[in-house]
Amino acid sequence: MRIDPLIEKRTDPSCRGFLSGSSLGLKMHYYQFHIGDYKSHTHHLSFIEDLAFRRLLDHYYLHEHPISQRDIARQIGMREHEQEVLTVLNEFFISTDKGFINPRADSQIKTFREHQAVSAWGAFCRDNPKLKEFSEKDVYIQHFTEGTHNEYVSTLRVHHVHMMGTSSTHDATNNHKPITNNHKPIKDKEAIASLSGSTFPPCPHQELLGLWKKHLPHLTQPRSWEGQRQASMRQRWVQAGKPSSYSPDGYQTVEKGIEWWDSFFSYIANETKLSTGFVMNDRTWLPDLEWVINATNFQKIIDGKYNK
Repeated sequence: MRIDPLIEKRTDPSCRGFLSGSSLGLKMHYYQFHIGDYKSHTHHLSFIEDLAFRRLLDHYYLHEHPISQRDIARQIGMREHEQEVLTVLNEFFISTDKGFINPRADSQIKTFREHQAVSAWGAFCRDNPKLKEFSEKDVYIQHFTEGTHNEYVSTLRVHHVHMMGTSSTHDATNNHKPITNNHKPIKDKEAIASLSGSTFPPCPHQELLGLWKKHLPHLTQPRSWEGQRQASMRQRWVQAGKPSSYSPDGYQTVEKGIEWWDSFFSYIANETKLSTGFVMNDRTWLPDLEWVINATNFQKIIDGKYNK
């Protein structure tokens, strides 16, 4: 029997391990089967119940979504043994509002999708080297696992289309005409085209750094601000500017944007535990600005996770 070194021994009744698959968005069509684990958890099943469990697992891994009790016996080819199918379903799966789930299988499917997402991120970076500057790996992976990565990439391309120049997917402008009218140069490379076609205000990095120092002078102040730090700040600047539950009106000017970020940093300083940090292993950990504007951390702050 083939043993994959990436798979640890399983003790869950699903008895299935993850096996690497395609990175092109395909579903799982192959998985490991741990004979000993399976036997120890299913020795009490009858022949028909054992067959039902195996087919239910196959169905679950193949379709990657909760099982609906209605008509499941027919779907796995066991309509004449519906009672045995339901018995196994209730013993080895958990009933939820969306249907029956198997936590262990869900964990393996999630791992499979994360491996897919990492591979897809690498392909995205190779195919879009200039667009990579404006994207974030953890955000891309999150969108990929949720099945919304194409929309995310499309949004990036719209927002940063004039910064990208030419690439493998954006070869040249029509008829080789210059990008700007009358050969006029783009005055502000930070200006971002919005989804509506208008221009989103450029990210005022220095002003935002000043606001960080104004409200949180006791925290680390960045000595340099370029590369990925600038890219992350641009991403959060655009994100906060769009109307949302935490920013109902958003902002469409630099002045309004500065007001929003002034309020945001004030909120961190006065209403969250981040301003005083957290004690870990007899040492106090304090966030820096780069940590705050990380996509995942930014969302947690917005969600109020660190409120006092």
